[in-house]
Amino acid sequence: MGGKYIILIGDGMADWPIPAIGNRTPLQAAEKPNMDFMAANGAVGMVQVVPTEMYPGSDVSNLSILGYDPAGVYTGRSPLEAASIGISLGPDDVAVRCNLVALKNDGADSEMEDFSAGHISTSEAAELLSSLQEAVADKGVRFHTGVSYRHLMVWPGGCDGVKTTPPHDIHGKKITGHLPQGDGAEFLLTIMEISREIFSGHPVNRKRAAEGKLPGNAIWLWGQGKAPRIPTFEERFGLTGSVVAAVDLIKGIGIYAGLEVVAVPGATGYTDTNYRGKAEYALRELERKDFVLIHVEAPDEAGHNGSVEEKIRANVEAVLSDAAAARVPPRQAAMRLAGARVEEAMSYRRFRLM
Repeated sequence: MGGKYIILIGDGMADWPIPAIGNRTPLQAAEKPNMDFMAANGAVGMVQVVPTEMYPGSDVSNLSILGYDPAGVYTGRSPLEAASIGISLGPDDVAVRCNLVALKNDGADSEMEDFSAGHISTSEAAELLSSLQEAVADKGVRFHTGVSYRHLMVWPGGCDGVKTTPPHDIHGKKITGHLPQGDGAEFLLTIMEISREIFSGHPVNRKRAAEGKLPGNAIWLWGQGKAPRIPTFEERFGLTGSVVAAVDLIKGIGIYAGLEVVAVPGATGYTDTNYRGKAEYALRELERKDFVLIHVEAPDEAGHNGSVEEKIRANVEAVLSDAAAARVPPRQAAMRLAGARVEEAMSYRRFRLM
């Protein structure tokens, strides 16, 4: 293959033109000199990475970006995240993504106020989940703390075919028509209802309310699946690589792909992440690996929050990953993967660099 290669994924950077910012997209409004250089001097293309019959989530699209056929290896989002936090799944274990969320109203009027519980802190989440674990000790499930609002429930002997809905898809909507359905749904609903009872008067939420913050007053279970079987990237392509990412999903994909997952201090997966640190660590990895995948989550989070201002800021800051070019002249930073061509499709979650 020869050369060194970078895949930069600006997760969620794509958007529609917005009148408030001159009918530009948030990405167009960002200062991105090195990206602009590559787009002007390289080859620009679009590739659909999500099979038409599959849900267009980050899990499916990022597997595809790394050259895997999601239809053949994908079993669910949560098993990939489980790998990132060191959870080994047995053959009958079902991993279930567990969001801490903020719900408002009760009964049939219950509404998804915030899928991230106001981006609750990891320490607060750990306290809530510890209380919930005690309350459901007789149910056989195990909770594992991830980062911020993103966590994991292991359900031994569970049903991986239950139909669930990503909470960020129903932001601001009533939850009634989006609750788990099918085999195993009743069990998941029971756990979710217990969480609402336990969290309603919890000290963590009393403190958050006093500080004017949204409560983490329920869990939302989704993204379930069993452990997948995925050949390593080196087995498939003969290349070594590293992953620089903050979110468990991308790190888990990296682990299953046999890539080295790099821990960057201050990398949070939100708008306050350490962008320059991620870029510097990636360049360091590139000195000893064939390629590095850099995943930037902040624009996606800002998009889910529905905040134009946050998204513009996230895009501008994310360009620090592009501008690690403090050490790499623009012409030398041009990206190629698999010996093909430069594509600045990295700005679009449904496109890939190949």
